[in-house]
Amino acid sequence: MRLRTTLNNLHLILLLLPFLSLLPLLHSSSDRNLVEQTCHLTPFYDICLSALRSSPTSASSDLHGLAQIIAGSVLQNANQTLSQIQQLLDRSTADPKTEQSLAYCAELYIPVVKYTLPQAIDALSRGRLGFAVYGISDAVDEIGGCQKLLSLESPVSEGNKLVTSLATVALAIIKLLQKGFF
Repeated sequence: MRLRTTLNNLHLILLLLPFLSLLPLLHSSSDRNLVEQTCHLTPFYDICLSALRSSPTSASSDLHGLAQIIAGSVLQNANQTLSQIQQLLDRSTADPKTEQSLAYCAELYIPVVKYTLPQAIDALSRGRLGFAVYGISDAVDEIGGCQKLLSLESPVSEGNKLVTSLATVALAIIKLLQKGFF
């Protein structure tokens, strides 16, 4: 019994070891604020920093507020990408295959911007972090489905990439919240 307790404690220590190595990042020099500290813990530091610094409320936000700002940025950029898709469809002189791909992308984006992301943002504001992760992850999957149909040169590809990167940042921040960081 005692050996099992010791092994469980050792297992817990081994699980926490990677997070303990992040502590110096979290409490380092005073010139790095919460925005910078948080963005360093995401896969896309520059995108994270740009999105958070573009919001006037980020400087006074806690981690939960930063997650909401990024999630809002995901929705805003998804709306912009959907608008771009709809504009391309409206003035399309493209071949039928490209037009069909754009129409399919619109079908994927519409529920993402009308339902999935707003519900994820609402869940985030209510502290339902698991549902927020689920919704944002689902949005990433849908956008990935759109991107698979388009050529890399498609004007929509940049929007897809940005929305996916912002969503990945949002997921990383929400996971920090789930783990109790900051």
